Order: sequence, then structure tokens, then C-alpha cells
Amino acid sequence: MKKVGYVVNVIKILVGCALFGIGFNLFMIPYDMNAGGLSGLSMVLVHLIGRGTVGTVTMLLNIPLFVLGGWKIGKRFFVSSLLGMIASSVAIDVFAALPAPQIEPLVAVLYGGVLCGLGLGIVFASGASTGGSDIIVRLLKRKWENVPIGTISICLDTAVVILTGIVFRDMRKTLYCIIAVFVMGRVIDAVVYRFDYSKVALIITKHHAEVARSIGKELGRGATLLQGEGAYSGENTKVVLTAVKRQQLAELKKLVVEVDPDAFIIVQEAHQVLGDGFSRYSKDAL
Repeated sequence: MKKVGYVVNVIKILVGCALFGIGFNLFMIPYDMNAGGLSGLSMVLVHLIGRGTVGTVTMLLNIPLFVLGGWKIGKRFFVSSLLGMIASSVAIDVFAALPAPQIEPLVAVLYGGVLCGLGLGIVFASGASTGGSDIIVRLLKRKWENVPIGTISICLDTAVVILTGIVFRDMRKTLYCIIAVFVMGRVIDAVVYRFDYSKVALIITKHHAEVARSIGKELGRGATLLQGEGAYSGENTKVVLTAVKRQQLAELKKLVVEVDPDAFIIVQEAHQVLGDGFSRYSKDAL
């Protein structure tokens, strides 16, 4: 099973890098858009120093980042990120021959942000990165656990884009790039976190014991009975609290209504439910 999971992760990383390469070639490179990151910082350093190439400086900056990422996050992250860096570089070269659409720069940064963000989101969700600033983002995520990874990416890349605009004195292009960075970050968050949403239901019914048993038997989910009191009637009652996967919500409502057609059901979104049948806590979780 572990081997199958590893193969699936590798496929996800390759697919994510391919999407990133397509988006970068079709919508970013043809319009000279800089999405921040280590490459953008390398452009600034080469310009200020007056020697070297962007590729060489990027590689030199990557070395300590990979060492730090492998040390702080782990060997698996190091290996996966190395694969991500190689795959993303290859994807950018492979898809370089794609004909770029002739569109407005604003449309280009929007589509580029969506495709690149989708690709990076898949890579992040696989527990890897594409190297460079992505490693910095993962390290900062360990420090700022409550901040979504896409938001951290937006802040870091925006700072690099603004610095690039100041150094090269091209604020018009910088404003376009900030839009791409923002869209990319929002899409990363959507991809990384959208699959981790569950539903929490509060069920007020006189048949609470039967409803709780049905939830355990039919859905394989646990339930907790909370003590409640009717504000108008003053009667003591039990409130059934349960957490289910999104795809189980329709079945939950159906079985509750079958037991008690008059039951009162309140459903809420629940993010990152931890415990039996759901996710397990990890300090490296996104």
C-alpha cells in the first residue's frame, strides 16, 4: 500500500508540474510576466551585481534552501521537492513550443495564475514543492501554522514582484504580475484545502438514541449527545452532534428524517476534522 501511495504521489507531482509548465509557457513567458519567487529575486540580484545569469544564481540560491528544507521538514520532502524542481524545469522546456494565444495581458495573467496555481496546489498537496521560494513557503508555514499556504505564497511573491518593479522601473508590468500572484495564491489554497472539508451536523430530535445508532450503523460515524434545553418549553433534550464527509450528508439527512420527520437539523462546514475516520494531526500538515 505504501508503494502504491508513493506512485500516486509521484504521478500527482508530475501532473502538477505539467500544468505549471503549460500555464507558464502559454500565459506568463510570452508577456514577460514575473510571478515572483526565486527566479524573480535572481533577476534582481543579477541586475544589481552586474554579473552572472539568472539560472546560475537561482541554482546557487536553491542549494541552501534544499538542505534547509530536507533538515527541517524531512528526507521525503527533500526527495519529492527535488523531483518537483526537475519535473517543473523539464515541463517548462517541453511546453515551450506551445503557441501562445494572442490575448490581452490582463487575461493572460488571470489564466496564467489559475493554471500555475492549480499545478503548484497539486504539488503542495502531494507533500512536495518545485524548489526555490516554494521551500521558503513550506518553512514559513511551519512557523505560521494558522495562515493558509496560498496566502504565504502571495505575500512572498508580491514582495519579490514589487522589488523587481522598483529595480527595473516597470511598475505597469508589476501591477499585472501582482494580479497573477494573487490569483495563483487563491487557487493554491482552493486546491490544497478544498478536499479537507467535512460537515458537522447538530440534530435536535426526541429520538436521539435511535438517530445516534443509525449514524453509527449506516454511516460508520460516531455521534455525541449534548445536553440541551428548550428555550420556550423548558424541556430537557439531547442534541446529536456528528461529523461526516461531504458525500455522506445526503444520506445523513435521509436517515434522520426516516427516524424522525420532525427532527431539526443544522449543518455547518467543518475544516480539518481530526480523529478516527478523518485526518490525523501532523506538524507538517498544510
